[in-house]
Amino acid sequence: MKIKTLIVDDEPHAIEIIQKYINDFSQVELVGTCNNAVHAFQLLQDKPIDLIFLDIKMPGLLGTDLIRTLKNPPKVIFTTAYQDYALDGFDLNAVDYLLKPIPFDRFLKAMDKVFDLFKLQHQKNDTPVHVNEQRAEDYLYLRIDRKRVKINVNDIYWMESLKDYIKITLKDKTLISKQKIGVLEELLPEDKFIRIHRSFMVSMDKIESYHSYAIEILGKELPIGRNYKAECKKRLAIGV
Repeated sequence: MKIKTLIVDDEPHAIEIIQKYINDFSQVELVGTCNNAVHAFQLLQDKPIDLIFLDIKMPGLLGTDLIRTLKNPPKVIFTTAYQDYALDGFDLNAVDYLLKPIPFDRFLKAMDKVFDLFKLQHQKNDTPVHVNEQRAEDYLYLRIDRKRVKINVNDIYWMESLKDYIKITLKDKTLISKQKIGVLEELLPEDKFIRIHRSFMVSMDKIESYHSYAIEILGKELPIGRNYKAECKKRLAIGV
């Protein structure tokens, strides 16, 4: 089953580049292209779309505002030349956020996330299992690839929510389990972990650096959501 995809951008050259990249993936079907968000809204009413490559700053209606109007939006990869919109993109639970001009290797990373999500949607019988209903002080068990895998809490660097799934990043690998991030937030020791965003929770002692809108771990910047900024400021003493 192919991933039905839509490109929305007011720059024809930007559409051409993404379309060229998409052509390299047999799993992806380009359903159409739009040069504004209103046209995209109309198309979304008529055609099933799984994934949108969506420019943010467009005449008439911003791409972020388009997503806010949709009751059940498809998965979104925001594309823009303006880094200032990154936080809005993450707050809308975007799969990824690509800065123009988009290099092909960065596009590949975004598609890797997309394929992970669609693969997870088709997995069955992946009910999560943990040690017990109490807090996991040392380790927990999660259902991964139909096995119960023991995870040492101290080995966790950060966790990223993928809607009904969660990606757990360890030092040398990542694991994906069907589990909501809120469940793990309740299980994991609160003195060791902090929720920094609706999609991210991090290990306190793995933080390498931070500023008012992002935390860095293993050289990767993770965004601090608006609703979590006060708690992060309190616990990490982040300046305004």
